[in-house]
Amino acid sequence: MDLRHLTPEMAVAPQITPEDVAEAAAMGFKTLIDNRPDEEITPDLSADAMRAACEAAGMAFYHLPYYPGEMTAELIADFEAAVGECPAPVLAYCRSGTRSSHLWAMSQAGKMPIEEIVQRAAKWGYDHAPLVPLLIHHGQH
Repeated sequence: MDLRHLTPEMAVAPQITPEDVAEAAAMGFKTLIDNRPDEEITPDLSADAMRAACEAAGMAFYHLPYYPGEMTAELIADFEAAVGECPAPVLAYCRSGTRSSHLWAMSQAGKMPIEEIVQRAAKWGYDHAPLVPLLIHHGQH
């Protein structure tokens, strides 16, 4: 597993497998957020397979599919709600971790300085500079 810790309570990762879920639980993660649409993956990596692995490992599971280019207000709100109600630490994943990191960034707008959000993402190779206008707007609401 290629974990990228954005904060002590939130990590993102590229695609993980059901076998990785037990390892994540052993590392102390309490919640898994799957941002990968099932249409992008094989059945062995589906939300149902990941949910079953989370249940077996005692982790909470959320499936919030983020289709490329379709970061909606509803998806951001759902991610914020999930992170707000779920036990931490949280591991979110998608194909490369980028979409999960975008949702994390949006969830931090207005709570963390935008420069810090961008820097934390950049540390792990995620360029959030194009998100800055959205972060500013979202942080004002």
